Amino acid sequence: MLVQLIGNSSVVGNWCWVKSKWVLVCTILALALAIGCARNSVRSEATFAPFMSPAQESRIGAEEHPKMLARFGGVYKDHNVSGYVAEIGGRLVHHAQLSNRRFTFTVLNTPEVNAFALPGGYVYVTRGLLALANSEAELAGVLAHEIGHVVARHSAQRYSRAMLARLGGALLNTLTNNDQVDRFVRLGSDLYLSSYSREQEHEADLLGIGYLSRVGYDPRAQADFLENLSRYTALKNRIDGNNRKKWSPLNLFSTHPRTADRVQRTIDQAGTVHLTSNGLRRRVEFLQNIKGLIYGDNPSQGVVRGQTFFHPSLHFTFSVPPGFRLTNLSRAVVADRPDGVRIILDSATVKDIDDPLSYLTKRWMSGTNLHKIERININGLDAATAHAHIRRRDGFLDARCVAIRFDTSTIYRLLFISEPSKTANLEVDFRSTTYSFRRLRAEEAASLRPFRIRIVAIREGDDLDSLVARMPSKSYAKEWFLVLNGLTDTTPLQVGRLVKLLED
Repeated sequence: MLVQLIGNSSVVGNWCWVKSKWVLVCTILALALAIGCARNSVRSEATFAPFMSPAQESRIGAEEHPKMLARFGGVYKDHNVSGYVAEIGGRLVHHAQLSNRRFTFTVLNTPEVNAFALPGGYVYVTRGLLALANSEAELAGVLAHEIGHVVARHSAQRYSRAMLARLGGALLNTLTNNDQVDRFVRLGSDLYLSSYSREQEHEADLLGIGYLSRVGYDPRAQADFLENLSRYTALKNRIDGNNRKKWSPLNLFSTHPRTADRVQRTIDQAGTVHLTSNGLRRRVEFLQNIKGLIYGDNPSQGVVRGQTFFHPSLHFTFSVPPGFRLTNLSRAVVADRPDGVRIILDSATVKDIDDPLSYLTKRWMSGTNLHKIERININGLDAATAHAHIRRRDGFLDARCVAIRFDTSTIYRLLFISEPSKTANLEVDFRSTTYSFRRLRAEEAASLRPFRIRIVAIREGDDLDSLVARMPSKSYAKEWFLVLNGLTDTTPLQVGRLVKLLED
């Protein structure tokens, strides 16, 4: 407005433009200097200080908490298990003299082996992690590490770095008038900030080991858990053919994973071993508290049995051919093959259109060049199918789309993805999967029960084979038994020792 009153002088206008941009430059540099260097209470070296206040952390944690519950299957509704986890967490907080901070400990109802924390003291472990642990000290080690991330404000640091990166991106965009620069900076920043740094993980280890020692737990139990976690990961990779995507960015398998050796080095550095030479493990107490824990898929969320997926609550089922690995995710069921062929099933709520052909062409795949469009009937359900080509960076993929009207407001969608050179040979497989989709009968739904953890004592005469034989029919039963119990082929089986089995 001032420039217009002066007379729209281009010289004055350009000078004001340059001046405002350098003001922005100086503001960002000053902000970076102000937040970029501060002393941390745990380490003497300079570290990045967040400019998010503790009150803001609490607010963000409270806002994100419901999203985490929705993303990871909700709260595991077993009060004995959740109360036990909260009791251990509370004990750590009390002995660490953190009673002035608020912590919320939640067990998530997902088979994923996972643990993470949000700003504001929200700490999460999954029932999948509880099933893999073998002592209270192992679980306490996971909780203590996540408490360390909260206390050191690592999530706030990550948020602040992201904000600064976006400010920098905005500055580049302003100075170059190039939207692509801003998008590039945002993408790079998000990728870099997707996990904690090595320094942050080490700091959380140091804090966590201190908390464990004050309670009296043996911190070396963490190394045992991580050793078993690596065996679990190897088994999963072996079964899945190394082709599964890590769907959760907030997981224990980050770009800077914790290892047993790393934890042991941190314990030595912390100098706490002499305080815990007879540290608590509380293995029996832990096993007694997790007996009956659901293992694997929960029927309320759908279950995988071999090559077939069942959803008792939503009353449908379908199967995939041999060679595909079924994975039940929160919003979709995915079947992968090692060569990259993929089958995806999800659903859409549709209230204003119930014709599957219209839905497929006018809504789901609107704007896509479709061919071989036709109406079909799948086990009494109206459906439609079409083929399409999907452009990607290095070429095209073939896609076959199937929309199935299940009821007046639900459309199930099957998407088959393959490289063009493989599509012809997959026609029979894709067709068999399509026509395997059907309504689930009431007696079938009632018969589907989850696997649960059963605790038994090794008896005289028991060996590895006899124990594995007591597991339900399951692929790799021997390997799963060993991983679940933190054992190897050569571990002696002592009479009276408690072990975990699965029962349905």
